[in-house]
Amino acid sequence: MARSSTFPEIVELNVGGQVYVTRLETLTAAPNSLLWSKFTQSSPADLPTDSKGRFFFDRDGFLFRYILDYLRDSELSLPEFFKERKRLQKEADFFQLPELSRRLAAVSKDSSSTDDSGEQEEAELTSPVTTSSSCSDRALRSPGASSGYITVGYRGSYTIGRDIQADAKFRRVARITVCGKISLTKEVFGETLNESRDPDRPPDKYTSRYYLKYNFLEQAFDRLAEAGFHMVACNSTGTCSYGSSDPGEDKLWTSYTEYVFSR
Repeated sequence: MARSSTFPEIVELNVGGQVYVTRLETLTAAPNSLLWSKFTQSSPADLPTDSKGRFFFDRDGFLFRYILDYLRDSELSLPEFFKERKRLQKEADFFQLPELSRRLAAVSKDSSSTDDSGEQEEAELTSPVTTSSSCSDRALRSPGASSGYITVGYRGSYTIGRDIQADAKFRRVARITVCGKISLTKEVFGETLNESRDPDRPPDKYTSRYYLKYNFLEQAFDRLAEAGFHMVACNSTGTCSYGSSDPGEDKLWTSYTEYVFSR
């Protein structure tokens, strides 16, 4: 039987395409869990690896961050309006973490019950878990829901041929940007928010450099609506130029559009 010392102290994982670097001590923090078993009862050669030698698990890479957080602190902290609790519970079951699964199930049971006043009871957990079966209703009625503005913008381009009756040739939206207060944008968009262009700004500050991991504006609109936001304004600008010096070439149009949401 191989000992855990056969593994390095710092372990690199590839979980569903997402790379994590953590301590061996963290992975083995929960006795009898799947990760504990893999990294104490096996040797490195027994585990599948990716092309760069990282230990590979074919699971949800984005939700694995919450598994790691739980292993580090034995607590569960989810973002407000977290919508993937059932999927996270499935991941907890897979990684054989019964206490984490129990806590998530307790939140599920509690969210479907009401007290005498008709308001939802709070989950009796030792960790700060926030969840809701109706994000929009929760955001509108909860006194703790923060108010503010979020602006969603995108650049698009398309071509129109000389025959204006012909169909326009639309191009794929390259990037959907997000402007607003850091804490508010993270609350609404969570893991779909790419912070790589402004990673260290404090939560109480504002940014216009974030963008979304979406290809469709409607995905952003759905997320905002579920969080209780309503569109209050929009504007768009556009320019037209020829693709070359030949006036017979198709016209290339570029535009920038912003949508302002408020809660």
